[in-house]
Order: sequence, then C-alpha cells, then structure tokens
Amino acid sequence: MKRPEPTARIAARHAHPRVLAVDYGRRRLGLAVSDALGLTAKPLGTLERRNRREDVRRLRTLVREHEVGQIVVGCPLHLDGRESDMAVEAARFARRLEKELGVLVELADERLTSWEAAQISAEHQGRKRRRRTHDELAAAILLRDYLEQQRARQQGI
Repeated sequence: MKRPEPTARIAARHAHPRVLAVDYGRRRLGLAVSDALGLTAKPLGTLERRNRREDVRRLRTLVREHEVGQIVVGCPLHLDGRESDMAVEAARFARRLEKELGVLVELADERLTSWEAAQISAEHQGRKRRRRTHDELAAAILLRDYLEQQRARQQGI
C-alpha cells in the first residue's frame, strides 16, 4: 500500500486541521490561517513570489508547520461575477497546489477583500504594532468569510 503524502498524514492526525487562505497575486501571496477549530482567521504574512517550484515548496513548509488540512485560494471575480484573467490564474494555481501538496484546495470568491483590507489598514494607521500588509489582511478576510460560510452550511442556514 502506498504511504500517504506527509501533508495528508498531518491532516489525518488532527481531528480539526487548520485552513490556510491564500490571497493570490502575481508578485505576492497573502496568507492567513485558521485556528484548529476553524473559528478564527489570523493573518500569517506575505510571501514574495519567486517561481512556481519555490512558491510551492514554501507553502508546503507552512502547511506542515501549521498542520493545515485544507487551502482556500481567493478567486478574484469581477464585481458582476464574471471571471477575470486573475481568476483563471488563481484557479490554475489552486489546481497545482492540490496536486503538489496533497490537500484539498478550494476557490473562494474574494470580491471586495482588498477594499476591506485597505479600510482596516487606514483605520489602524499610526499604531505602533507591526503593520499588516494588504495581502495578508485580504487573506484573513477571505478566510473569515469562508469559515462563516462553512459554519452556516453546517447549521443549515
């Protein structure tokens, strides 16, 4: 019998594996991770894109470190719901992650997450704490919305 991928073994060990959100961009990937119960979303940082192989390698490391069992990639649709060029790229990236990392990867509508991230950044401008980038805030907003949708589905709402 073939041994499961290392990331699949991590997910199997944990009853509630974490969810990693990726705000996809050509130059940067904004990242956020859920808590083990899937209730909260925490900004995790930003990865500067290098090349596909290196990007996947660094994400694999994060999946292992944070015991991630699922990834949500933001799908940047137009406001009217039409697919954008970036949405096509994000979908291709999501398929690659699922194949390479061996974890479930879903696309999630990310309309207005960047706008909301900019609003949050503007509100917190001038505070001394580490400034979050728009990318990681957008990933956290994406993840928060995704987790809320999953809870609503489970409750039949």
